[in-house]
Amino acid sequence: MGSGDRETPAYYIGLLSGTSLDSIDAAIIDLSGQNFQLIDALSYTIPDSLRQQLIALCLPDQNEIDRMGEADRALGKVFADAANTLLSQCNIPKQAIQAIGCHGQTIRHRPQLQHPFTLQIGDPNTIAYETGITTVADFRRKDIAAGGQGAPLASAFHQAAFASKKHNRAIINIGGMANITYLGSNGDNLGFDTGPGNILMDSWINKHQQKDYDDSGEWAAGGSVDPALLSQLMAHAYFQQDLPKSTGREDFNLTWLEQVTASLTLSPQDIQATLLELTAQTISNEIKKLPAAVNEIYICGGGAFNSHLMLRLEALAHPKLIANTAQLGIAAPWVEAATFAWLAKQTITRQYANLVNATGAKEMVVLGAVYYV
Repeated sequence: MGSGDRETPAYYIGLLSGTSLDSIDAAIIDLSGQNFQLIDALSYTIPDSLRQQLIALCLPDQNEIDRMGEADRALGKVFADAANTLLSQCNIPKQAIQAIGCHGQTIRHRPQLQHPFTLQIGDPNTIAYETGITTVADFRRKDIAAGGQGAPLASAFHQAAFASKKHNRAIINIGGMANITYLGSNGDNLGFDTGPGNILMDSWINKHQQKDYDDSGEWAAGGSVDPALLSQLMAHAYFQQDLPKSTGREDFNLTWLEQVTASLTLSPQDIQATLLELTAQTISNEIKKLPAAVNEIYICGGGAFNSHLMLRLEALAHPKLIANTAQLGIAAPWVEAATFAWLAKQTITRQYANLVNATGAKEMVVLGAVYYV
């Protein structure tokens, strides 16, 4: 390649809707050569009626196959709309996109059963048809077939995009749930879900103030942490589980929280403060258990913008550097979408994409199913 030549971009789209179900994250990333360049991204609102339908599907004991099938198709259409809107926004023709990687919406995650399974909906056939772009989906179940938990998958992308040969790093994604990836400077790695990220705080403020989230953690910051409640919350069996481990709404949800707090006389604001402390302390506790000391911690996901939560993490993790993944090249809101763009590339090129030290799979495997146009 001559000095004046430039490598042809290889654009991939990543799509996901997280546990919080507030919107779809869509990102285009250039994965040509050694690039991990975020080209453009957007947050695409999920219609409230569909959001409520999906939340109902996520709740145990409310299964209904007809509702699931219809929601699967409807969500596929909304994912496709998000991708098409993103392409219009950045003026990149669909023919330039190698593939879409769509995580879909998890409606059940049961890694501890005799026959473990995980289920995501958001019909990839609909996405491929409506966009005219080859779509890759169903990333988790091959890992489960290989003896893993199918989560967290982001750890493999963190390894590819964020590892350093000079520093031991921890990448912490705080979405509805929180997960951590340890990236040793010697190449060692480890990943797992630490427990709830934003999900309990979001559910609680929605119940009491009809807001989708606690902006900057301001409501929590005005309350007082209750040590007894915090201790009761931290007694949840998930926090004592051995690795590998992953979790979801099945473990941490509003029904469980209401049962724990039913006999208490605490104010809703004090409970919110305690929920924030639960997230901060459970993340901090796991940082201390990593294979080696980390000196750099990078945060991504919506929780990166909860200022009060960041202050608590900084206090608990002191004196380690805590920064936003934007300093590593991908802004915090879009790391998960970039993950599924990268996973799509791994599938299309038949490259392994699961980190066995995160999911617990017996071996590395090629993930995902391809839906051609």
